[in-house]
Amino acid sequence: MRFTSERRLDDGVLEREFTLGEIPGLLWTPGSASAPAPLVLLGHPGGLRKMYPRLVARARNSAAEGFAAATIELPGSGDRPRSAAAEQARADLHRALKAGEPVNDEIVDRLVLPLVEKAVPEWRGTLDALMSLPEIGGPVGYAGGVIAIGLRLAVVEPRISAALLFAGSFVPRALFEEARQVTIPLQVLLQWDDEGNDRQAALDLFDAFGSKEKTLHANMGGHTGVPRFEEDDGNRFFARHLK
Repeated sequence: MRFTSERRLDDGVLEREFTLGEIPGLLWTPGSASAPAPLVLLGHPGGLRKMYPRLVARARNSAAEGFAAATIELPGSGDRPRSAAAEQARADLHRALKAGEPVNDEIVDRLVLPLVEKAVPEWRGTLDALMSLPEIGGPVGYAGGVIAIGLRLAVVEPRISAALLFAGSFVPRALFEEARQVTIPLQVLLQWDDEGNDRQAALDLFDAFGSKEKTLHANMGGHTGVPRFEEDDGNRFFARHLK
């Protein structure tokens, strides 16, 4: 991990850009931390520059609770090399949605499964590097982003103690069986009127999660209409499980 820039935000949070090989990322740490901080990994749908305003707001909320926060660019997003197969799958997805047609499992598999297979090892490698820093202690939480990535991480990464997942993206059917292996505490957000999300599939996925402690927060509104109070609820969720 190589830090390429740093700046102090107006609330004292230290923001640092880094690269890990070809992967760009951001790390935020509380300004007044006197001990190694628990860490929240911030998922997102891709495009660090585009997502920065939301990501920094989430990071500052986390820092206010004493958590460090970090994120990385997804494979095939931002300035990272594109995959022709993924671009074709994305085009097929948008074509189906625009035509009002069902999005079949074959399109979802072509788009999401390769992303999960690439992104999850990158997240785990990033976590290795972050946990070697003296200012980061753990435990670790995962929040938001592509739910299939969060699901896989919850299964394979033992350092993640709790996850806040956003049921706003397509999940391959093969991952529903993996969901039964998830045992960490979960809080799942679902926007009831999300135009691009299969509500019943999201409910079925929530039912499939094997966690004994799992909570579903369903709110009226579209994909980007998550109520502000969910940020506070998310912080309380992580405070219970990461402190």
